[in-house]
Amino acid sequence: MLKLPDTIKWVITDFDGVVTDNFVYINDDGSMTRRVNFKDIIGFYLLYTKGINVAIISGESNSTIDLLQKKFNLQEVHTKIHIKIGVLKDIIAKYNLSEEEYLYIGDDINDLECLKYSKYKITVPDAMDKVLALDGIQVTERHCGNGAFREVADCLSD
Repeated sequence: MLKLPDTIKWVITDFDGVVTDNFVYINDDGSMTRRVNFKDIIGFYLLYTKGINVAIISGESNSTIDLLQKKFNLQEVHTKIHIKIGVLKDIIAKYNLSEEEYLYIGDDINDLECLKYSKYKITVPDAMDKVLALDGIQVTERHCGNGAFREVADCLSD
């Protein structure tokens, strides 16, 4: 079970490999699609109804992120970001967040700086070894794209 304080106001997350199963399906026309578990979509809903903000910082852009932004009024969605730490620091400064008021979820090397910077850091069991080895990292029981994001939401919305 994740251990998170009730002071969290923001969940700042990577997308692929956290909310998705990290697979990309390439269609005949060259477009890409992703699979998203409805459990994780409900996780966005639970945080939204609890008044906890969600920010997405992703290296890719896709229609699923656009849909979640509209459906749950996400104020901070940043796509095509490969060096994420600057965006994380900008969000923290913009909303004057203390280390007790946000958490970061990531799974790969482009999340390492953000995870190291954050007091509350979460990853998934199938994350890269360097992420899993970080001091203080909490690991969800559920795998990426299979309820991991929902697990975090459940922990914060109980």
